[in-house]
Amino acid sequence: MPILNAIVHRIEKPGDATARLVAAEATLPHTDTLDALLEGLNKAYHGKGKAWGHFAVEGTEQASPLAAELADYLADGRDFVALTRAIGERLTTLLDAHLSVSGDLVVLETRFGDGHFLTLALLHHREGFAVDPQLALVPARQLNLAQMSLAARIDLAQWQAGDSRQYLSWTRDRGGKALAEGFAALLGAVEGVDASGETRTLLKAFSDYVEKEDLAEEASREKTSALIDYASDQASRGEPITLEELSEVLDEQQPRAFYDHIRHADYGLSPEIPPDRKTLNQFRRFTGRAAGVSISFDSHLLGSSVEYDEATDRLIIKQVPKQLREQLKRQG
Repeated sequence: MPILNAIVHRIEKPGDATARLVAAEATLPHTDTLDALLEGLNKAYHGKGKAWGHFAVEGTEQASPLAAELADYLADGRDFVALTRAIGERLTTLLDAHLSVSGDLVVLETRFGDGHFLTLALLHHREGFAVDPQLALVPARQLNLAQMSLAARIDLAQWQAGDSRQYLSWTRDRGGKALAEGFAALLGAVEGVDASGETRTLLKAFSDYVEKEDLAEEASREKTSALIDYASDQASRGEPITLEELSEVLDEQQPRAFYDHIRHADYGLSPEIPPDRKTLNQFRRFTGRAAGVSISFDSHLLGSSVEYDEATDRLIIKQVPKQLREQLKRQG
């Protein structure tokens, strides 16, 4: 059973009234519904844009009580209800200053293999419908996993091991900078790695590697697909890209070739990189549409089958698709 503890605290913010915390007095029992919530919550969280980092050093301006409270909890100094209630109280204060809606704070402690995690998310509601036992249509309020304005995940095992600077991730709220900064301050989070920047650097290193090796188009395409598939799979599971593992995925015959290329060229990449989905998706294909013309092609074709002349702003396609070529011939 991956769920060790789970609880929901409600934060009520009716109109312009002061927000208040309605705290649960006990953890939730384990049910199939709770397992389904965990699955949906993880999927929604992994799809969000996030920052990655670590707790601020105790005694510094960025530090918050959370790290000390977690350490106390893991040492059996306090129970899960008390730990999460303290988080809920600080979150209530934050919401009172920046949001005018109510929400439920869901906190889950989970274990997957050697991994030990604490996940927290503020979820809002949406109006839905259900069918009762008499087959009548009835209104139903549902947790809206897509509207996850604030969420965070802490890899407790990595934090305790002390050998990582990216064991903490949290969502970047698009609704307001002040709220996002307030949430990071609540966590005591310090950004330790730029996920989008690191992902872009990794893809640049890969492009350089393909060019250096002078790979055939088919081989280049296969390696591009392997990289994107591996990175996307890691992103979907909330796991970082491991450079050594990626190098093995790209070439089983020479499993250290790409890794050695990165190290010798000194791209400044960390051994583990949090994948950025948006950057990965942009790398897979180039697309554009304007004035009745729609163009889309795999990124690895640029420089080989497709060339861009920046001086004249022209895109040159060297190998016209057969179907398109036949249409053009008939038109001529």
